[in-house]
Amino acid sequence: MFDVSREDIVGGSLARALVILAGPLVAQNFALVAQSVVDLFWVGRLGGQAVAAVGLAAVVVALLTVPLRGFFVGGQIVTSQRVGADETVAARRVPFTAAAGAIVVAGVLGLGLVAAADPIAGAFVDDPTVQRYAVSYLTAYALALVAIAASDTLESGFTGWGDTRAALYVNLTAIVVNVIADPFLILGWWVFPRLELFGAALATAIGYGCGALFALALAARGRQGFVLTREALRPHLDTAREVVDVGLPIAGQSAGRQVARLGMIAIVSAVGGSAGLAAYHIGSQVATVAFVPAQGVAQAATSVVGQNLGAEQPSRARRATWTGVAIAAVGLTVFGAIQWVFPASIAQVFVPDLSGQALEYTVLYLQILAYGYWALGAIYTVEAGFNGAGNTDVSMYSTLAQYWAVRLPVALVGAYVLDLGVAAVFWGVTLSNAAAALWLAAYFYRSADRGMLHRAADDAAASD
Repeated sequence: MFDVSREDIVGGSLARALVILAGPLVAQNFALVAQSVVDLFWVGRLGGQAVAAVGLAAVVVALLTVPLRGFFVGGQIVTSQRVGADETVAARRVPFTAAAGAIVVAGVLGLGLVAAADPIAGAFVDDPTVQRYAVSYLTAYALALVAIAASDTLESGFTGWGDTRAALYVNLTAIVVNVIADPFLILGWWVFPRLELFGAALATAIGYGCGALFALALAARGRQGFVLTREALRPHLDTAREVVDVGLPIAGQSAGRQVARLGMIAIVSAVGGSAGLAAYHIGSQVATVAFVPAQGVAQAATSVVGQNLGAEQPSRARRATWTGVAIAAVGLTVFGAIQWVFPASIAQVFVPDLSGQALEYTVLYLQILAYGYWALGAIYTVEAGFNGAGNTDVSMYSTLAQYWAVRLPVALVGAYVLDLGVAAVFWGVTLSNAAAALWLAAYFYRSADRGMLHRAADDAAASD
């Protein structure tokens, strides 16, 4: 009842397929949010400077994982198209080829991180304690990059096959091990040394290493055709090239988004001070929770679209995209309405002691964000339609325009020209989301009418 086969995806109810595939992905994304909360709890036992160091390191880590996202998403898309075309042997080698490429890139990035951790931390902070903490965390995170590369790429392979429950199991393994290891390695529980922030990053590395091993174990047993075979492990340059071609724009999209976020943080800090920064961070955390269901639907839609194109059913791929848009947009609209009515209560769930101007700014930001939640649901799922068709460059260009042509200019003009203060930054976020949703939906409608999905189906069928 709760399993979805290739036949269900290419011939059954699209709404049912999307919801069932999205369920484990939503649970997985919520688990990732919970992992962040637990990590913050244990790091918080070391004091405010340790928390500040992790906040700084998180920005650096997000930028370093940008190249890896190309392998994660590229592997999922190419796998789904091979599965849809019923090319089992070709589909099996995609996740392992993508994982090999991701591991190599992660290794190079890790070595660079170890060498550059100290100057990177010193460029952002003057506090020697915060700098020391940040260097310790970044140094250990070099190992985590390699483990994440292996675990998340193999996990994306299961998602491409339509086996989102296996993807959930892999991710939960990584998260549970990480959460259990945190207090032992950070605070030195039992026989373990007190490693503080080095231990926090090391716990992440161990967790994702266990996730990668569990993914290999599942593949060795065989699930829905995703089987570990000698042929699948053999290097295949054409497959690697295709994964990179499809995934590279996703990496560019992530890079543009992360750098723009640094710019937004700089503006918030300048016009809103510490209260504005607190509101912006809390709003981002609340939004992360709100977006989890939409992201799950979008990940499911990418696989459903890809498999239907591989099965040469472009009209069905088009309907899958719009069905996903409806589910995600309606769901986030409901969440946004609740957030608009109870912003203070929601904020204080995350930070119980929040008060004064920080609470005032946070309430304002949460209400402004709520107006654009429908748009985020649409953005994620329309992008899934383009991504499933292999047109990942559309998502990249849209994100760059969303952040650099709308969000940052609105924030700058509103804050410094119109003198609207920190509210201008908050409105910049929501207005850019609404604009991106409208132009993406319009462009997808036009592109589909002009044969984009038919051409993608022909290309998928012609690929070996």
